[in-house]
Amino acid sequence: MKTILNVIWLILSGFWLFLGYLLAGIILCITIIGIPFGIAAFRIGLYALWPFGYTTVERHDAGAPSCVGNVLWLVLAGWWLALAHVVTGIAMCITIIGIPFGIANFKLIPISLFPLGREVVPTDQPFATR
Repeated sequence: MKTILNVIWLILSGFWLFLGYLLAGIILCITIIGIPFGIAAFRIGLYALWPFGYTTVERHDAGAPSCVGNVLWLVLAGWWLALAHVVTGIAMCITIIGIPFGIANFKLIPISLFPLGREVVPTDQPFATR
């Protein structure tokens, strides 16, 4: 079932959201300071490309630098990526069949706003950290 949902997601919104994260990652990787943010954008982009069967967990070893980084991320890229999820989620929720995909878009908003200090893991092991 996860595969079917992921394929439909990929066709309807996943590919376009992935391109948005890819663009943000490329722009952020232009400077040396932005490379960690660009890597975070690529990581979330892959999650946005194929979200069903995965979830995010908070990393307990992330400290104050990830908090400062999240504030910078919010200003540089997070707000417009989250806006893309809001718009796509509302558009998906117009139809009954699209409601699960709209909910999936709304679940991606917190990680698109504050990605540092979070990790994407399979849903069958949500408490595992690497």
